Amino acid sequence: MTYKEEFIEFLVLCDALKFGEFQLKSGRIAPYFINTGMFDTGKKIKKLGTYYARAIQEHFGSDFDGIYGPAYKGIPLSISSVMALSEMGIDKGYVFNRKEAKTYADKSRIVGMPVNSETTLIIVDDVITSGKAIRESLEVLETCNNPKVKGIVISVDRKEKGSTDKNALREVAENLGIPIFSIVTILDIKNFLFNRKINNRIIIDSAMTEKIDAYLEKYGTC
Repeated sequence: MTYKEEFIEFLVLCDALKFGEFQLKSGRIAPYFINTGMFDTGKKIKKLGTYYARAIQEHFGSDFDGIYGPAYKGIPLSISSVMALSEMGIDKGYVFNRKEAKTYADKSRIVGMPVNSETTLIIVDDVITSGKAIRESLEVLETCNNPKVKGIVISVDRKEKGSTDKNALREVAENLGIPIFSIVTILDIKNFLFNRKINNRIIIDSAMTEKIDAYLEKYGTC
């Protein structure tokens, strides 16, 4: 299997990918839901970091200085990603932000590697919907010597519309002027899991495929 296919299977095995009926933050009722909070053990988060590292290497090589993870979910992602990269011979720093400002000792809004205006970073996050969290991250970094953000890597592109008919990720990428890549897309997931058995059960059958297709017909985009 490719690392993308391994990642999809990993999502299923960790129960981070669920199928059914879920109301999203946007109010949409989706037939699937992705919860990266299910990577809750050392073994799982270490493995998750390897998939982010593979995607980072694929799209950026080693031409960057560090990985930034927005608090809170991005913190373990940044650390596990740089650990996995180091095992691949790419030793980089990590940095994340504090949600609450400190009033004593080190009052910096960020923790980790030192950054300046010449530092190049890759942001890692779980998913992007409106781009609000990413904009907040960029605002934090601007006040912390304004390092350069070369790109963003997330787990899954839901291939959904944003505030316009454009793909939400593409819309955010164009607005921010920063490329965004996902490890996999919902189409990758649908195609790989259709009629495939994992732990002796079929994950996506014809009925679920119809529901996903209907949802994407209404809210999806290229």
